[in-house]
Amino acid sequence: MKKILAIVLAATLAVASLALAACGNKGGDTPAGSGDASAPAKPITIGIPNDPTNEARALELLQAQGLLKLKDTGDVEATVMDITENPYNIQFSEIEAAQLPNVLPDLDFAIINSNYAIGAQLTPFLTEGTDVSYPNIIAVKEGNEESDKIKALVAAVNSDAVAAYINDTYKGAIVCDLTTTFADGLDPSVDYDALNGETISIAASPTPHADILAIAKGILAEQGITLDIQEYNDYVVPNTVVDTGEVDANYFQHIPYLNDFNKENGTHIVSVLEVHHEPMGIYSNKYDSLDPIKK
Repeated sequence: MKKILAIVLAATLAVASLALAACGNKGGDTPAGSGDASAPAKPITIGIPNDPTNEARALELLQAQGLLKLKDTGDVEATVMDITENPYNIQFSEIEAAQLPNVLPDLDFAIINSNYAIGAQLTPFLTEGTDVSYPNIIAVKEGNEESDKIKALVAAVNSDAVAAYINDTYKGAIVCDLTTTFADGLDPSVDYDALNGETISIAASPTPHADILAIAKGILAEQGITLDIQEYNDYVVPNTVVDTGEVDANYFQHIPYLNDFNKENGTHIVSVLEVHHEPMGIYSNKYDSLDPIKK
């Protein structure tokens, strides 16, 4: 009888030991040097913009950091489907660019356009290199480029006052691309007397685009011209209202995005001025580097 009890007790202890060992491998609590080294870690989740050009830009930034490899698509429209190597098992959440700051707490990292990050008072720990430039432009419907309204708008923006505002306010977070062709903001070929009392309408993202336009608005006001700045938080309507003629111009997008929009929608919108570019950055509420991805 004692021999039988001893056998039962030994078997019970063996089962308990196996159970404890199994529990010890859960949740990453196994002491260093023990457990199953091949057990998968929890995947890192990175939020990226879901529009084609900005998604490609975000993936290229991660590729530059050695976190993945993309196939050469021959254009600026790479998506997660074009990832050929993902050695760190990164999971991607494709999200509307404007919403990325709002969902950042639910992600490990997010790659966010500077205009949305600045509006949310976020600071990146890593940005695109200085050799990467996607200039944000003032765009109009094709055929309106040489109208006095548009020329007056371009001159007011391409001025010393606007360039100084961008440099002094954003201190490199946004980089000025203006040539300041019209130092005082006035184009000598424009008949400002004929424009006195006129309104120029422009669709823009709130930050920094509408803020920058406020400086040009003051220049135009001195000539009796009203600049009607209409703020939008999406990437579609500003182009739609320009193409239909409801609004004279817009200022929210970079050239690759505009080119893609024209191709996809059959619109005819053109750039009339490169104003600034916004280095895309990597943001996180949990980490201050990319090191956790590589662990």
